Order: sequence, then C-alpha cells, then structure tokens
Amino acid sequence: MKKNTRILLCALLALMILSSAVLIPSGAMLGDYMYEWMDYSWGFLPVANAEGEEVSYALPIDFTPGMTPNPAGYAEDGYSDDSITVKLETREENGVVWRIAYVTIKDASQLRTGIAGNKVTSSRVALPSAMAEKYNAVIAISGDYYANDPAKTSYEYRMGQKIRNKRNRKKDILIIDENGDFHLFVKSNEAEMKEFDKSGLEILHAFTFGPALVKDGNLLEMDKDYGYNPTGREPRMAIGQMDTLSYVLVLAEGRTDDSQGVTHQGLADFMFDLGCLEAFNLDGGNTATMVFNGGYYQEKTVNNERAQSDIIYFATAVDPATWSE
Repeated sequence: MKKNTRILLCALLALMILSSAVLIPSGAMLGDYMYEWMDYSWGFLPVANAEGEEVSYALPIDFTPGMTPNPAGYAEDGYSDDSITVKLETREENGVVWRIAYVTIKDASQLRTGIAGNKVTSSRVALPSAMAEKYNAVIAISGDYYANDPAKTSYEYRMGQKIRNKRNRKKDILIIDENGDFHLFVKSNEAEMKEFDKSGLEILHAFTFGPALVKDGNLLEMDKDYGYNPTGREPRMAIGQMDTLSYVLVLAEGRTDDSQGVTHQGLADFMFDLGCLEAFNLDGGNTATMVFNGGYYQEKTVNNERAQSDIIYFATAVDPATWSE
C-alpha cells in the first residue's frame, strides 16, 4: 500500500474514533471497540523509527557494497541487527561435516551478488574472501563461477543485470525475483520459463548450475548423469529458500580426513529435511567456500581457496550512523 494511501486511511480512522463519542453518547464505541479498531489499523501504518519517519531496508540494485556490518552484531554463532539475522550451525552426520547458515532479511535487496571484475561480462576472477570484504558481506558463499563456462551457454543475471540468457536444456536454472523468491527450472523447462516471463517479475539474480534439489517443497530425484561426479562424495554447496525472505546456505565439506562429502542425492535429502521450499546446488569441489566475519566457516585456508568470478552474499541494511542510537 502506498504511503499516501496509508496516511489517508489513518486520518479517516482517527476522525471516526473522535466523532464516535458524539455519535454514540453511551461511549460504547470508545469503550468496547476502539482498541479493536486500533489493532486493525496497524496493518496500514508504515514502519517508523523514533522520529516517526518510515524505515526502509532497501539497498540499491547495483554492485555497490552493502552497509558495513556492526561489529557489535557478531556473535560466535551468527550475526544480528534490525535488518538481518544469521544463525550458524555445524553438524557431523555419517562422515560428513555440514556447515549451515540460516539467514532472514527485511528486504529482498539484501540478498546480493558480487563480481570479481568491474563489469558483469568480465572474465576476471578473485578470491571469495576478498569479494566478501569488498562488498561488506555479513555472510557470503561461492556462486556458480559463470566465467568458467567456455561455451557461454547459460542463463546468468547479477544484481538485475543480464550477463547472458542462453538456456541450456541440459542444465537447471535458479532465478531469484524482485521479492527474493526462488524459481527453479529443471532442464531449463521452456513452458515454465515462458510462464515466468509472463509474470512480469523482475529478475535480480539467475544461475545456471544445479541440479535443482527441492522444488515447490518436493524432494527431487537426482539425475545420475548430471554434472560432475553426481553419485560420488564431493564437497558441495547449496542455497535454499525456507520462507518469505528466509534462506539457508549449506556447505558439505569433503576431501578431508574428517568429512567425505556427499552425492547430489545426499545433498538434496539434507536440504529437504531442513525444510526448504526450493533448493539449488551451486559449484562445489574446491570452489565451495563460505565466508563469515572475515574468515572461513569451514576447514579451509587461503592457500586452497579458489579464485572465482562471483559470490552470493547477504548484507545488512542498517546505516552505521545509527549504531549509537
């Protein structure tokens, strides 16, 4: 609802409440119904700060960094401020170390992508940890390494900018729309993509990697011929949507003494069990990287961090000028 409309409704509501004492001499309206009306009205009121101004958590849809995270917002198991909450968890199950980050945000623009170069068409690469620092990421993960596709047959958007939109019928696509909602297209399903095109929703980000793991709340059966070593135990990286503006990042460690990695189906099962509505596999192996608070949330060092073209990250939208308030 537009701000002017909300203000008009609030003014009309106030007028009705004030006039009720005259229209109903018994005062029944004020005594019995005023608070019910007031409760109903809150849905029309804009979110406001102490000064009464509407608070917006929207960040620019471009490659400018997010706001600087507040050092006081960090804890050993996550980060929290008025615009974002990150909760970290490590699990060890069946010979696999799982690194999990649950993220909730106030605005879809806080789910962002960063690139190594100055242009989305650049083939430059950089370390995910360096990109996370550059973009003020609260938490960041490796993306789909789009510059590593020599055939350039993929569907890629970053921060609303099209890199290319060649649909690869052998690959799955993840689109994140202007509301922060995930849309999965298995084997670039042509009919479903046409329906999405008709919706008029703006594309903020799009990735071609996969496979899709969970779609519309349903666990998918993995194609045993999809991608690199789908039935082998490898390091894997996935992102999932849990609810509106609620997400989970999952890294399955592998190729270490403590963790053997997982298959595609093992990763899909895990994301489904977490409660994902949609979940998508990103570039794994040595590419799989999760960065939190200037360090790795995994068993990794800068010596074996792989330079890549892009990251997915979450940013705070709280202005540092308000930290002392």
